[in-house]
Amino acid sequence: MTPATMARSAHYDSFHAARARTGLVARLYAEAMGEDYPAEVGASSSCDWPLLGLLTARLRMEPGQLLVDAGCGAGGIGLWLARALAVRVHGFDLSPVAVGQATARHARFLGSGIDRAGFRVAELERTGLPDGYAHGIVCVDALGRATDRGAALAELGRTLAPGGRLVVTRALRRGADPAWHQQLTAAGMEQEHLDERPAEPAMWGRLYRLWIAHADQLRRELGEAPAERMLAEAQQVLPTPVGRRAVLLTLRRAPDPPHRATVADRMPPPAPTETTPQ
Repeated sequence: MTPATMARSAHYDSFHAARARTGLVARLYAEAMGEDYPAEVGASSSCDWPLLGLLTARLRMEPGQLLVDAGCGAGGIGLWLARALAVRVHGFDLSPVAVGQATARHARFLGSGIDRAGFRVAELERTGLPDGYAHGIVCVDALGRATDRGAALAELGRTLAPGGRLVVTRALRRGADPAWHQQLTAAGMEQEHLDERPAEPAMWGRLYRLWIAHADQLRRELGEAPAERMLAEAQQVLPTPVGRRAVLLTLRRAPDPPHRATVADRMPPPAPTETTPQ
């Protein structure tokens, strides 16, 4: 990893470690989302029940296929989808702490079968996965944090099997011309669906106001550094939700001719769930 990437990794490590020490962050997410909050998933993102429903519908995966959770965080989204769709999941994240937490949550969602899930440390731009590895990929609120979004999209497209789908959340200013069309062509994918998420910007607005209102408690329970980073994000982004457009993009790699086996079909299950030293 480059020094800049290592610094980002340390930042995410600090947040995930701090969140594990207290239920405060989860409570604030739950308050901001209301009845749309999927408590079991516990994601540090905009993942709500409507999004989980869209993800299951847009992936169109078959039982036993392989799902990649790109930027998986603590693993809740990928593990929930693996259980709901009866598929295998391979998650990766820049944070070793998050990967360790995802590994520890495996049995809660999928039982004792170690061949259903695996997690590892990797970057969006450099996944280390083989060509055509995944039948489906989800990337929730992670692509926007990539150093090079175009390179990350191309890398995810490379790992997608023919006919497979990448489902990714994106955001842009209202009225802005999306930059992803040229990126899709370069990545060898085409846009299949564009779903609007009209409630997402307002949710972030509520959450950021809650962070600011609970600033002292965040500092006490998470520590100064993680809390200050959260508060800086809230102060910086809070003026923009009103003019923000949130969408779910479903991208597809063109399928091969009938009866041709894909790399993903020949790929063995993920390696046994890895334990990352903390």
